[in-house]
Amino acid sequence: MKRITLLLISILLFSSIPVHAKVQKENRLWQDESVYSIVIDRFNDGDTQNDLDVNSKDPLAYNGGDIQGIIDKLDYIQDMGFTAIRISPIIDNTKNGYHGYWVNDFYKVDEHFGTLKTFQKLVKEAHQRKMKVVLDFVTNNVAASNPWVNDPSKKDWFHPKQEIVDGNNQVLLENGWVNGLPDLDQDNPEVSKYLIDTAKWWISKSNVDGFSLPEVNHVPLSFWKDFSTQVKKDNKDFFLQGIPSEGSSIDMKKYKSAGIDSVFDYNQSKNLRKTFATTNQSFSSLVTNSEKNQSDFLDGTFFDNEYTTRFTSDIVEKRQFPGSRWKTALTYLFTTPGIPNVYYGTEIALNGGDIPDNRGQMSFRAEKELIDYITKIGELRNQLPSLTRGTMDMLYNQDGIVVFKRVYKGETSVIAINNTKKSQKVTLTKKHLEGGKELRGLLAGDLVRSHDDQYNLIIDRDESEIYVLTKKSGVNLPHIASLIVVYLLVFLFLILILKRRRRSN
Repeated sequence: MKRITLLLISILLFSSIPVHAKVQKENRLWQDESVYSIVIDRFNDGDTQNDLDVNSKDPLAYNGGDIQGIIDKLDYIQDMGFTAIRISPIIDNTKNGYHGYWVNDFYKVDEHFGTLKTFQKLVKEAHQRKMKVVLDFVTNNVAASNPWVNDPSKKDWFHPKQEIVDGNNQVLLENGWVNGLPDLDQDNPEVSKYLIDTAKWWISKSNVDGFSLPEVNHVPLSFWKDFSTQVKKDNKDFFLQGIPSEGSSIDMKKYKSAGIDSVFDYNQSKNLRKTFATTNQSFSSLVTNSEKNQSDFLDGTFFDNEYTTRFTSDIVEKRQFPGSRWKTALTYLFTTPGIPNVYYGTEIALNGGDIPDNRGQMSFRAEKELIDYITKIGELRNQLPSLTRGTMDMLYNQDGIVVFKRVYKGETSVIAINNTKKSQKVTLTKKHLEGGKELRGLLAGDLVRSHDDQYNLIIDRDESEIYVLTKKSGVNLPHIASLIVVYLLVFLFLILILKRRRRSN
């Protein structure tokens, strides 16, 4: 009886799986990843024993989040479809250095966050889930109270104190003190060697997969060339992600030529925020990426991070509903070229203004609607190579609705995003897509068949759909056959039950 029941369940599950052409991803590339970015102190308190001088009511003090807290939530992160995590600096900081930028000791884990052993466990647990770990590595400055500052033998390790009064002056950016923090002189061979040796030590001790580099534009390109060469010597796939200072506009190509694999683009983020904070906005300010090559697909795409105000604050300012706006925005982020970096708390539409308000505590007791949506688009991004590796061509871009296609090795995905207040119809012709086929919606379940080599897409207001171009399904004989088998088995199942009852009587 149990075997029959299991057989029925298996057939029902098999018959319910949507059929569409799949192109298998060979080996995972960094452009296939989606990153969940965490300020460790504000995420989750997994070990109360290291809650030293913690004050959860003070946004400028340690709030209690730690490495164990991330370990405890790895399944939560993975279930949303994220394949990598980025963690704020964990090295030892001075008092109230919850953010990790007030460096006291480069070779020690901050006692508020745990131990090196705990971090090694985090990386191991992540790898067991086939997730990658990217760690913030500070190279620009140290804390004002760092012992080096008053050490005569290290006087030439720092640039002379000067304020950065012009954010467009590259010499000043590389030599000035950010927020009064002693600025390291990477042109000094001793400083350069120390930072590179430290980076290699962290890699060897933790097996971390990459570094994100805060204030990458405040450090000379010559140093980054040496740094990237050394840290990638034993692992050419080791990932370096440059995070410029907030609002900076930099020549990304220069940093890539220096060995930085990926760079955050604040100009693109600004345009994304403007476009998606409210409805009926033009997509004209967004780069279509149509002519970008595969190396550009490594660029970090994002709406907000630890330096900016929360994107939710933009939405609230426009008197919009955060859940709907975030859904539309994230659909674009997950389906266009680049590595999506999603700031912790996005899944609950966490709000926040300037620092430290943008680094609020995470809550795991929020509604799941947005979490479920992120899970769905994350699943599709992981399933469809065209969304991470495919060329991108704009098919329609007018009056707040955009339709584009991604193509990779015979797989064609078509993404339609309606960023308006009313339902929209878009007609695609054979100049856009091959006729005689159908577009099968994997996000909302829409199905559009070709008629006279045209596809008529109807997208409800503030909604999106991710289609895959497939052959016309027509009569689904396997599906019908499986249903017939199911009904026959159910019939036999009922007969067996009746016979057993008669015997028992």
